[in-house]
Amino acid sequence: MTHEPPPAEKTISEIVERLSARFPDQPESTVREIVTQSYDELADAKVKDFVEVLVEKQAKKRLKALSN
Repeated sequence: MTHEPPPAEKTISEIVERLSARFPDQPESTVREIVTQSYDELADAKVKDFVEVLVEKQAKKRLKALSN
């Protein structure tokens, strides 16, 4: 049984929604840009199962750096 990963835009939007709530001091456009960059960096990963988790973790780290 194989799972198709969710479309990129749906994944990105879900992560943006969660991180925008966590980082209300950052404009949503900034959060979306960072999440999109993180997603693009991992889009060619051979194993897609954990891309969403890794994108969110990477974007969260970048947003924390911006907030400091």
